[in-house]
Amino acid sequence: MKKYLVRCLFFIICIGAFANVADAQKKRTATKRSTTRKTTKSKTKTKVSPTAAVDSVATPAPAAAAPAPVNDSLPIKQVLKSLRRDASVDDDAIRDRTPLPYDHIRADDAVYRQRLWREIDAREKMNLPFRYAADENNGNQRFISILLQAIQDSVVTVFSSVDDRFTTPMTKADVAKAIGGEPIPVKQYDSLGNEIGVVMKAREINWDSIYKFHIKEEVVFDKETSTLVWRILGIAPVMNVISSQGINLGQTELFWVYYPDMRPVFAKYDTYNGKNYGARMSWEELFENRMFSGRIYKSSMDNPYDQDLKNMPGLKDNTLFQLLEGENIKDKIFNYEQDLWQY
Repeated sequence: MKKYLVRCLFFIICIGAFANVADAQKKRTATKRSTTRKTTKSKTKTKVSPTAAVDSVATPAPAAAAPAPVNDSLPIKQVLKSLRRDASVDDDAIRDRTPLPYDHIRADDAVYRQRLWREIDAREKMNLPFRYAADENNGNQRFISILLQAIQDSVVTVFSSVDDRFTTPMTKADVAKAIGGEPIPVKQYDSLGNEIGVVMKAREINWDSIYKFHIKEEVVFDKETSTLVWRILGIAPVMNVISSQGINLGQTELFWVYYPDMRPVFAKYDTYNGKNYGARMSWEELFENRMFSGRIYKSSMDNPYDQDLKNMPGLKDNTLFQLLEGENIKDKIFNYEQDLWQY
C-alpha cells in the first residue's frame, strides 16, 4: 500500500514538472514570434519612405522640347485636278509611258568621247516649249515647274550647284532657299499708316524669269554599232540671283538633277506643239531626239585647264568669239563622225 502511494505521488510530480516545462516552452515561442513580427514591421517601415514618394510625384522629369517645324515645301503653284475627263480622247496610256532603257556601251568600244556643257535659252523660237505655261492635271507645263514638281513629289534627288558631279544632295528647304533667297524684313502698317511691326517674307518668284538651263552631256562613238551617241547627264536651271541687300550676283545655277533619274518623269509630260497636235512628243523624246537649241559654253576638247569658253585667252569679253568657238566644237565632232566613213 505504501509503495502504491509513493508511485502515485511520483507520477503526479512528473506530470506537474512536464506541465511547467510545456508552459515555459509556449511562452518562449510566443515571445520569439512577437519579436520577429515587430522586427519585420520596423524593417518595412524604414524601407518605405512616404516623403520620397511625394517628392517624386511633385517634381516630374522635364519633357523634351519639340523640334521647330521645318518648311519642307517648294513655292510652286498648286494646280487642282479636273473632276471630269478634260479631253475628248482617252489619254490614260500617255500618263503611263516609260522610257526605253539605254543601250550598254563598253568602255573598249568608246573610241571617241567628249564632254560638253550647253546653255538652253528658252527665248529662242526652237525652245519655246520650255515656256509653255498652261495648267493640266499633272501640274503646270513650264519646264521649271516640271522639275520642281518632281522634287516636291520626292521622285528625284536634287544636287547642289557647288559642282556638276552630283556630289551634294539638297533638301526641299535648301531648294526653296536657293530659289527665293534669304527672307527679307517687310514692314507692316495699319489702316492709318502707322507701322505696327516687321514680318520676314520670302521674295516672290516670277517663273517666266527662269528661262535658261544648263545641260551636261557626253558624246560617244560606239564602234560596235558604228553610231555617234549623245547622252545627257544633268540639267540645271539658271537664274539671275539678287541678294537680300539688292546686289546682283549674276546668273547662277540653282541646282542640278540627274537626267537618267528624270527620264521616267519626262516621259509623262507632253511638249507643246501648236501647229501639229497629232505629232506631240514627250519631254523625254524631245531630249533624246535633240529637238532643242543650245550653245556650247564649255567642253573637254582642247581644254586642259577645265575652263569655260568665256575664261579662255582670246575669248574673254567677246561673246561673239565665244559663240563661234562653240560652233567650231560642233563642227569638229561632226567632221570626226563623217571622216570615219570612206567610199
